[in-house]
Amino acid sequence: LSLGEAKNLPTYPGPNKMRDCYCTVNLDQEEVFRTKIVEKSLCPFYGEDFYCEIPRTFRHLSFYIFDRDVFRRDSIIGKVAIQKEDLQKYHNRDTWFQLQHVDADSEVQGKVHLELRLSEVITDTGVVCHKLATRVLECQGLPIVNGQCDPYATVTLAGPSRQSEAKKTKVKKKTNNPHFDEVFYFEVTRPSSYNKKSHFDIEDVDEVDKMEIRVDLWNASNLKFGDEFLGELRLPLKFLRQSSSYEAWYFLQPRDNGNKSLKPDDLGSLRLNVVYTEDHVFSSDYYSPLRDVLLKSADVEPVSASAAHILGEVCREKQEAAIPLVRLFLHYGRIVPFISAIANAEVKRTQDPNTIFRGNSLTSKCIDETMKLAGMHYLQVTLKPIIDEICQVHKPCEIDPVKLKDGENLENNRENLRQYVDRIFTVITKSGVSCPTVMCDIFFSLRESAAKRFQGDPDVRYTAVSSFIFLRFFAPAILSPNLFQLTPHHPDPQTSRTLTLISKTIQTLGSLSKSKSANFKESYMATFYDYFNEQKYADAVKNFLDLISSSGRRDHKSIEQPILLKEGFMIKRAQGRKRFGMKNFKKRWFRLTNHEFTYQKSKGDHPLCSIPIENILAVERLEEESFKMKNMFQVIQPERRVLYIQANNCVEAKDWIDILTKVSQCNKKRLTVYHPSAYLNGHWLCCKATADNTPGCTPCTGGLPANIQLDIDGDRETERIYSLFNLYMPKLEKMQEACGSKSVYDGPEEEEYSTFIIDDPKETYKTLKLIIEGVGTLEQEHAQYKRDKFKKTKYGSQEHPIGDKSFQTYIRQQSEISAHSI
Repeated sequence: LSLGEAKNLPTYPGPNKMRDCYCTVNLDQEEVFRTKIVEKSLCPFYGEDFYCEIPRTFRHLSFYIFDRDVFRRDSIIGKVAIQKEDLQKYHNRDTWFQLQHVDADSEVQGKVHLELRLSEVITDTGVVCHKLATRVLECQGLPIVNGQCDPYATVTLAGPSRQSEAKKTKVKKKTNNPHFDEVFYFEVTRPSSYNKKSHFDIEDVDEVDKMEIRVDLWNASNLKFGDEFLGELRLPLKFLRQSSSYEAWYFLQPRDNGNKSLKPDDLGSLRLNVVYTEDHVFSSDYYSPLRDVLLKSADVEPVSASAAHILGEVCREKQEAAIPLVRLFLHYGRIVPFISAIANAEVKRTQDPNTIFRGNSLTSKCIDETMKLAGMHYLQVTLKPIIDEICQVHKPCEIDPVKLKDGENLENNRENLRQYVDRIFTVITKSGVSCPTVMCDIFFSLRESAAKRFQGDPDVRYTAVSSFIFLRFFAPAILSPNLFQLTPHHPDPQTSRTLTLISKTIQTLGSLSKSKSANFKESYMATFYDYFNEQKYADAVKNFLDLISSSGRRDHKSIEQPILLKEGFMIKRAQGRKRFGMKNFKKRWFRLTNHEFTYQKSKGDHPLCSIPIENILAVERLEEESFKMKNMFQVIQPERRVLYIQANNCVEAKDWIDILTKVSQCNKKRLTVYHPSAYLNGHWLCCKATADNTPGCTPCTGGLPANIQLDIDGDRETERIYSLFNLYMPKLEKMQEACGSKSVYDGPEEEEYSTFIIDDPKETYKTLKLIIEGVGTLEQEHAQYKRDKFKKTKYGSQEHPIGDKSFQTYIRQQSEISAHSI
């Protein structure tokens, strides 16, 4: 997601009219991300990107704009809600959305499970009447109102001429997945003389057809304003004439407001860009043919005839191809030979050493992506401490005389900026030993290719490497630390300006070009750069580049610093370390490094508890029934000691489980079984065993290994590549034509074929044939899977409740496909 900006928000009723606004991203109503607060603005600019794996089903992706209030609860200005089935409409396009009002009806979510039974009853006097039994079984995914959910249901039978009294279930405390299982009886028709021909008198048939059963869900509130509406369901009884009993799941709906058209106030608008992908991934064996063709790419001569290179040729954006290719090759340990091959081919095509790796080619995008994946920890260790300081201290560093604020001194600002640049330059050039091995191996290959191609240029071996490590790695990370997970949010304007000036200077220092000052359009930057026009800076850069691109250099594990992997507030249950201590829940600051997992009262405090990584034997989800709390997981330690933790939302919970599993994956004593529920009141809730040291009753989930090579799902990346090849099939066919044309015709090339790089038409044609065959086979498998799923799926089931629009669309598509195939 890219959250751009909001505009034309309504003015604040107070004297200054401005607001302090932030935006949240929600799956239905569960908040998964929050932007920074933009103060004193009615057109706040956020400029924040958020990426997440979605760990559960959802109906709406919602964005709420809040106005911060120091004394009361923050107030909601409005929201944008996009239905899951509409996400494709806005895929990867900047779109302005009108903000909508937020009220109880706009917040309806969740589903209800009902069973209805219409039966005839013959009374003692021989007359017949019809009774309706309504069984409210359970609900799932109800909204949480003001931090709590104590739901109950009311059931009413209503018709044009009468309405029964509302019957009410018991209130279920502290759950948004209540199990009611209560039955209510209603008299549908008044007793009449028994008639063999029809179950109803004529007037009763009309009466029944017009009647409906209404189920309303409410949150039992102790506030003076009364209970809050959570959603309703209206079912006409006429569908019971086909079958006297009916049981199904239904999505709850908003209230019918009697066709009153609410005049939409202008609440302003929000600019968003949403990219949503959903892949169905088969088991590994399905992907073997396509995967084998891809993994051989590094060995194909020439490399332009390889499957990976062809993917780069047919994709609209090179980035599209680079992301899954890099992840796939990293997973199988083939990234260095692949990048060496495509880089070598690109160097051979480059005419001028000054433009080496400067374009947006497949090579540069693949190296960018590799550095982002393999170098994330390296950035954390190198830059995070000083970036944090710059964001917190707010020293003035503006050196443009035109932009100076009142009371600022140009010389002082220059000195502040010079100190920052000096410190960042020093930490970068001293960090060579921490540079990840995979990056060093790639840099060695780039350096060798460049030096061999341009033997007359002594500096090209440095510029080939610096164009990546400085220009595409350190400089962008300093400029936008939020995109490299160095800060949680986009920095404020003053800090952003400081980081821009530092980034420009570091970029120029790393580029090793001859006339540095000429690189700057702005005269004040050229003046500032004079500080750094000394030989010692160029020497430091060259020594650093030599170290990270020399062959045989390996990481020095013996001097490995603890790397901070993740931190944040969560709620934990006391582990019972004190004999008589209370096992209550407390909010704590958790911190995970590659050495230990700790928690403390707040950030920066002394740890209250430290768990060495080798003592983490399993990390698994905890069933909600244990403590009636969502998003809980457990960290299992030796002697069956368990730390129960609640994350803030489902995305956070998944992130923590994944990363804790990853760092502890290589522990020798890892468990193979665990208890999915807690040990409470003398027994395990899951298997009812009474001994607290009973071995687990459920197999542990397979986690992700600690090695980056394996921290990727290879099948999923192959599925992504298949989707891209399938999407660009017309281009693959066009490329086949181009190969045919080139091999029989030697004259000037046709314009439509000239966009492809084809060095060997015969080899390229062979690879294209294999790709098209592999894609065709997978396409048939997907079609068969969809047909089978369509046959098995029942509308009204828990997975596809009645009212599920995405399923209705799916049914329509399937019936069109089957009609078309007939």
